[in-house]
Amino acid sequence: MKKLIVASNNDHKVIEIKEMLSQFPFEVLSLKEAKINIDVEETGSTFMDNAEIKASEIFKIADGNMVLADDSGLSVESLNGEPGVFSARFAGVHGDTKANNEKLLYLLDGAKESQRKAKFICAMVLIVNEDKIVKVQGEVEGMITAEFREEEGFGYDPLFFVKEFNKTFAQISTKEKNSISHRGRALDKLKSELEKLI
Repeated sequence: MKKLIVASNNDHKVIEIKEMLSQFPFEVLSLKEAKINIDVEETGSTFMDNAEIKASEIFKIADGNMVLADDSGLSVESLNGEPGVFSARFAGVHGDTKANNEKLLYLLDGAKESQRKAKFICAMVLIVNEDKIVKVQGEVEGMITAEFREEEGFGYDPLFFVKEFNKTFAQISTKEKNSISHRGRALDKLKSELEKLI
């Protein structure tokens, strides 16, 4: 069976991608499951740049398997697009979700609703082979709340409020989130491309 390696060790992300691509006749593996131990430095200035960097580095050692890489994050309009590509390390330490969220709340302290507009962006790059590379991007718009709504949640989810559900991403089910999330929308586009290929 052909394999697709997701260039990530983020369990939340890998589970989401496995669910979304379950209809296809290939096995979806995380880097850990593919026994690849590499930390690719993300030096791009956009989400798409970073996704391309990760995909091409992993593809070099993927034994001919397909590689899917993504880069995603939060962009707040009134903060000139920040945290942007620095979303995971906004407060200085990579992956310190609590500190990242607290910094965001601090920067938006006292901001009016119109200054709290934000969007999650997800850029994806799938390398099928050396000749076939698919690039897609998904976005979801929302706003940043003035306080945590549900402490548990992935990344900025406890602060990202979506009108469709009148809740933050942390307060809705995985199924609901997948139906409107930036990653869900990017994966929908990717699925359309995969259907043409497979």
